[in-house]
Amino acid sequence: MTRAPLHGLRRAGFTLIEVLVALTILAVALTAAMRAMGSMVDAGAALQTRMLAEWSAENHLAALRLAKTWPEPGVSGYACPQGGTPLYCEQSVSGTPNPVFRRVEIAVYPSATDKSVRLAWLVTIVPNEARNVL
Repeated sequence: MTRAPLHGLRRAGFTLIEVLVALTILAVALTAAMRAMGSMVDAGAALQTRMLAEWSAENHLAALRLAKTWPEPGVSGYACPQGGTPLYCEQSVSGTPNPVFRRVEIAVYPSATDKSVRLAWLVTIVPNEARNVL
């Protein structure tokens, strides 16, 4: 039985260096994919919080319209949780050039102490329905 010399044959397969380079490329690609997924999750959570804040402001403006009350000028704040998310709403009422209407602004923040980020801001005009002008 004769054995063929090893120096003349080329073996099939990958060298250790080729495998390490392929693993490095794969690790970089997977790291980039995980970062992209993480930022998408963060963006989705922020979008959900802003949506809940806008719903909370819309609910307050709808309640104000339905109550048909004439709001007093000034600024007031109150807790306005929505969907299990604690939120803080700030209502600002001011006059308009027409004395029959008042401008009402609702700003929604994450909390009463954190007003650095305004999550939602809605403005409407409320008529004085007690005067029966409309």
